Amino acid sequence: MKNRQPRIVIIGGGTGLPVLLRGLKQYPVDITAIVTVADDGGSSGRLRNDLHIPPPGDIRNVLAALSDVEPLIEEMFQHRFKTSNELSGHSLGNLILAAMTSITGNFVHAIQEMSKVLNVRGKVLPAANQSVVLHAEMEDGTVVSGESKIPYSGKKIKKVFLSPKNIKPLPETISAIRKADLIIIGPGSLYTSILPNLLVPKLGHEVCRAKAKTVYICNLMTQAGETFNYTASDHVKAIYDHMSCAFMNTILVNSEAIPDDIQERYSEEMSKPVIFDTERLQELGLEVIPGEIVNEKDGVIRHDTKVVAEMLYSLLMDEMKKRN
Repeated sequence: MKNRQPRIVIIGGGTGLPVLLRGLKQYPVDITAIVTVADDGGSSGRLRNDLHIPPPGDIRNVLAALSDVEPLIEEMFQHRFKTSNELSGHSLGNLILAAMTSITGNFVHAIQEMSKVLNVRGKVLPAANQSVVLHAEMEDGTVVSGESKIPYSGKKIKKVFLSPKNIKPLPETISAIRKADLIIIGPGSLYTSILPNLLVPKLGHEVCRAKAKTVYICNLMTQAGETFNYTASDHVKAIYDHMSCAFMNTILVNSEAIPDDIQERYSEEMSKPVIFDTERLQELGLEVIPGEIVNEKDGVIRHDTKVVAEMLYSLLMDEMKKRN
């Protein structure tokens, strides 16, 4: 079918993924977002424990980013209660997803129904239809369990792994990866947002053997407790070590200097700009595409959603031309 929209699959979680999706949804593309279900902190963690459902927080943020509703509706969905009782800290969207899971008896159906209500452009799929627990083995051999606890262990991560052993991906995620014209990994925390998706058995295997070009959007800043002092190639190597296959073709790198005052603010959190070691990345077989991809707002660094979306769309168009 020549007239179909090109298909993009984005795999990630955390705050980085929604930022990117807001830009990409402006283009004529068919988006599938595969989102981590390893979160166990905050409102998501409480609902996960109380109701035995997968954590809704990352899914909620992605639904909001892809929604096409009045700003007030989106604001309501994202509203977080600041009361002194049990509601405190919960966001309305998390509660609605929990209620919908209870009504439909299925987390994936709940997401599908919410997607209709919010007029979501694209598909939002959890990496698995169940809660998973993320564990990290540290360099000293100790194991820390729980996504929210891993960055605070004060130790260097050797590898992360999931339990239970028999996690199954959704057939829809496998199908989306197989049909994709472009696969995007990231942005997101390396060990707690990106790898928990890729470590789902079969899902990672499909990404390894996918025909589509795979683009990695590396984080702009290192993260204390996860990627302290990591260069861009360290991020790539960590993913490859966990996956035992080298599957990424392209990496977007930031060519823009980050202002000193912002760097100072981040250094208080033991965070600094990721060094994009181009030569090493090329040695790993990656095509390196530089761009001014930083957006600074209120002292916080994020990817520039418009610039990155434009770069990705142009990559996608090049891919589609090659195929036709």
